[in-house]
Amino acid sequence: MKIGILCHHTYGGSGAIAAELGKALASKGHIIHFFSQAAPFRLNTYSRNIHYHEVEVQHYPLFECPLYSLALASKVADVAYYEQFDIVHAHYAIPHALSAMLARQILEDKCSGQQCFRLVTTLHGTDITVVGADRGMQDVVRLAINKSDGVTAVSEYLKEETVRMFSPKKEVKVIPNFVDTSLFHRVPRPDILEQLGLGDEKILIHISNFRPVKCISDIIRVFYSLSQRMEATLLLVGDGPDRSEAEVLARKLGIECRVRFLGKLDDIVPLLSISDLMLMPSNVESFGLAALEAMACGVPVVATKAGGFPEFIVSGEHGFLLAPGDVEGMTEKAMFLLSDQERWSRVSEACVRQAKRYETALLVEQYETFYMKLLRET
Repeated sequence: MKIGILCHHTYGGSGAIAAELGKALASKGHIIHFFSQAAPFRLNTYSRNIHYHEVEVQHYPLFECPLYSLALASKVADVAYYEQFDIVHAHYAIPHALSAMLARQILEDKCSGQQCFRLVTTLHGTDITVVGADRGMQDVVRLAINKSDGVTAVSEYLKEETVRMFSPKKEVKVIPNFVDTSLFHRVPRPDILEQLGLGDEKILIHISNFRPVKCISDIIRVFYSLSQRMEATLLLVGDGPDRSEAEVLARKLGIECRVRFLGKLDDIVPLLSISDLMLMPSNVESFGLAALEAMACGVPVVATKAGGFPEFIVSGEHGFLLAPGDVEGMTEKAMFLLSDQERWSRVSEACVRQAKRYETALLVEQYETFYMKLLRET
């Protein structure tokens, strides 16, 4: 198949999944064309089956907002016309599915009414729970869903929210996020410990785009309480609007020397390999890919009973799930895991076994089946 993939290039789960999906499909012989403003951050490979198209946005004095959606539609239509795509897969309803819809209209006009590709839209969360929650955008999101040929969501939670909020005409199929356990697995990295100046202390980690929904200040507070009772270091990977507030809070609590803000990093396996616990206190999470990748590396997770976490994290078996905002409870569960090596090892091994149920090859096969079903319906 020839498949166009529309995605965000920025740090986050949707861009990671889009890039990993495209790479996996390319390795199976499919021809993949990526479209975004910059190369997706996980698109760190070379393949004769992978092509990348940068979408350049022209800025005109007459328009206050950049015309990315229109530029994307034009680029997709142009490439699809010559490459004859079978599928265009939009990751996010807004703006990608809408741009793909417009691209298809351009092609249908150019090709005398002939439909040139089937449109698949994957909902990742923000397009539903944030953009879709805006009353002024609800009809636009609903249109993007209903005009897609096939719609998937990354969790049962997100599917239920989509049905509740939009009553879509299209059936929403759940295909969860996935992890390549041949890449994400724990390996000894004494060199990383040395580079970071770390010793025998416990290492906690959090990876995200530091948006308000991630509750970064709760991570700092949990770590503060924990650090009063054991030697520990906190690694914060990523960046975003709440980083400055977190830095201020760490200084206020006097733990700034034990909290490392590492910024955005593509290769997180070395850091996960030295970590003992992941903290994910999000208010809501459509899936929680970072937690799954941590589990694949044998890192137990203390997270919230929010969104998609309960679908792959069994509390007490792979870590613990608590109510959002329960800083005291998270601290106690973190202590419980980190204070007993034998207990930690059992949970770590269970995490690895659970992650293997979400192996890339298994889920990519589901996407292939989904694509083929849509093409047979043409």
